[in-house]
Parts: sequence; C-alpha cells; structure tokens
Amino acid sequence: MSDHDHEEPETKEGIELILATKPFAQDNPVRSWWVILSTALLILATLAGTVWNLNLGLQLVCSVIAGLLMTRFFVIYHDQQHYAILPRSKLAEGLMRIYGILALSPSSVWRSSHNHHHNHNSKLRGSHIGSYPIMTTAQFKKSSRTKRFGYLFIRHPLTIMFGYLFMFFHGMCIKPFINHPLKHFDCFLAMVVHFSISTVLLIFGGWQMLVLTQIVPHFVMHGIGAYFFYAQHNFPGVSFSDKDGWTYEKAALESSSMMYTGRILAWFTANIGYHHIHHLNSRIPFYRLPEVLKAIPELQFPKTTSLWPTDIIRCLRLKVWDVEAQKMVGVRGL
Repeated sequence: MSDHDHEEPETKEGIELILATKPFAQDNPVRSWWVILSTALLILATLAGTVWNLNLGLQLVCSVIAGLLMTRFFVIYHDQQHYAILPRSKLAEGLMRIYGILALSPSSVWRSSHNHHHNHNSKLRGSHIGSYPIMTTAQFKKSSRTKRFGYLFIRHPLTIMFGYLFMFFHGMCIKPFINHPLKHFDCFLAMVVHFSISTVLLIFGGWQMLVLTQIVPHFVMHGIGAYFFYAQHNFPGVSFSDKDGWTYEKAALESSSMMYTGRILAWFTANIGYHHIHHLNSRIPFYRLPEVLKAIPELQFPKTTSLWPTDIIRCLRLKVWDVEAQKMVGVRGL
C-alpha cells in the first residue's frame, strides 16, 4: 500500500469551507411552504385557545405555546429575509413583510440591519448596527458615566428579558421611524397595527384577553429572540477582531456559537442554534442546517453554549472585550 493511500483528507478552510456549504444552500419550495403554512395554522390555533372559555391555566399554556410558535415563525421570516427559502416568491415576500409588521420587526429595518450584522459580526468597530454594541476595557474606562450606563443597560439581563419593549418596540420600530420616517414607514405601520390589535382585544375581551393573546406571546417570542441573539455572540470563548484581523469565515466559526437546546426547543427555534453554520452561509434553509453539520467535519467542533442556568449566567456576566487577554470579561473591578 502506498503512502498516498494513508493520506488524510485535506482540512477545508476559508473560502473552501464556505464553498463546501454551497450545495446545501438550496431550498425545497414544497417543504418551505409546508413549514410556513403549518406553523401559521398552529399559531392561529393556539391564539384561539387563549380566547376560548377554557380553564385559565389552559389559556395560559396556549398563550406560552403561541409565543414559542411565533418564535419559530420569526426564524422562518429571518430565513426568507436572507433569501434562504422561497427567494423568488413574491407571495412569500409579501406574507413575510406582513409578519415582520406583526412581529414588530419590519422588513425595512430587519433586512438592512441584520445583513450588516452578518457582514460585520465580531468587528470591534462597526458591528453595533444590528447587534449588541461592544466596548473594550480601555474604552469602558474612558467613557462617561452616562455612556457606561447606556452600554450596560442594553446588556442587562432585564433589558434582554423585556426584549419586547426595548429591542423590538423601541429598537426596531420607534427609533428607526424617528430617525428616517420615510425610509422606515413600515415601522410606524407596525406600531399602529400593534396598538390597534391591543385596543380591539381590550374592548372585546378585557385585560385578560389582551395579556394572554397579545402581551404574553410577544413577551415570550421577543425575550427568547433577544437572549438567543445575545448569547450566540457573547459567550465564553468568543473572539473579536479589529478590521485588519477580521475575515468572514473566522467571524462565523469563532464568534458565533452552537446553542445546544434539545430537540423540542430546536424545533420551536427553527434550528437557529446552529448559528456558526448560519453565519458561514446564510442562504442555507434552517431545515438543512443539521444536514450540513453531519456532512462537513470541520463544522462539528464549534464553540458552544446552552440554556443550562450556569451557561446563561456565564454569558450574561460578559460585558467588555479585554484586548490583552483576548477574551470577554465583566466590568467588576474596572
């Protein structure tokens, strides 16, 4: 047997690794429509369960499940906005624009800010658009108390938990519309629609219907979304770079985590936990991400986190980037 027969397969890196994912960046229109329609029907069914004259406990269960299903649909919306699914369907584009308005994440803001996030993920400068801002320890020490407060407020666990108000209602609707009213008119429309639905629910069903049918599902969806977005780029072992040392594939593999969720929550979050693969190639449909992980060995040993309380605490304690230590640290003692 020759030495050539004992050669191990060459490890893919950089552009080669991105190209290896390209065959998976093909959606199945039938499957894509199935996940859209089936998830939408389940959302409507659970929301209906919040208004039926059932036991209050069952209504609350329906409300929470509706929020989880809306989380799944949000990731489906996110995939379509990346053109990972149904990229040439005008009907899908129209439906997702409507969902973006209902989810307080209008397409005009989401698509531009999220694409910026993908193209500048983990840069020490320029990554704040569409992402959590990042300061170095030196920048934090030099900043005013007001600036420090604002920075830490955005990263505070309660701010993340109440993503409904802070990240989405304010960050994705109020602020963009005030800054660019014509460009982001759909932000104004999202606020009008949201308040109109709330008013109708309050008039015809009272406070209980408003809370169970509107507030709790949005609280669940946006809280999960805000935390996932935080933890998948702010975790022990994450890497940040200045512009000179930054590459797209490095940012995907070293600055985007694999979030272990278990099968049930992976379904409700539409595989967004496979975040390092999604950042490597955002055109891969969410339902093909597990397939990519199995097929490409170089992607099977990512940096990870999970939803265990200890991992959540570790992620939430990270605040600033220590350039000398090359790691995220807290601010206590700075």
